[in-house]
Amino acid sequence: MIRYSLFAALLLAAPAAVAQTFQSTAQLDEAVVQFTGASIGMDGGAQMPVDPRLKLARCPMPQFGWLSDRQDAVVISCMAPTWKVYVPVRRLTRVAPERPAAAPAAVVAAKPEPVIRRGDPIMVEAGAPGFSITRDGVAMGDAPVGGRLMVKIDPAKPPIQAIALESGRAALPGFTG
Repeated sequence: MIRYSLFAALLLAAPAAVAQTFQSTAQLDEAVVQFTGASIGMDGGAQMPVDPRLKLARCPMPQFGWLSDRQDAVVISCMAPTWKVYVPVRRLTRVAPERPAAAPAAVVAAKPEPVIRRGDPIMVEAGAPGFSITRDGVAMGDAPVGGRLMVKIDPAKPPIQAIALESGRAALPGFTG
């Protein structure tokens, strides 16, 4: 009987021992709150908690930093054992100042009309002073003037990227002169 109760106690203690071998995501969440200075779900804080299903090796000293200057994600990294987690940060919303009641509503910029549409035959050009090269292709998407699109030139090769100049005409990036 004692043997069975000892076995049952070991089975109950096993999940706790296993859980301690992994990094606590709740601790990572708390550290992200301290790093960003904002709670989870708040402006400037993590969009959501670190996924508790992650089984990260325990890290004695996780390091925190911003992914970029935009501060749109926190990077949590561990040097030994090596792992890295990216935590998206909720961007700060800027409240626009209230306008007087008599002020006219702002005009919303209309989406530019595409000059090239998917399936259109187009001529892709590239060149420099003294030479120019053109190829016929088929547009794989819509694009307004100055917009980028993929163009299928050769059925055996992957599509290329081009910049729409006008209806039926595009140029390779860097050759839009």
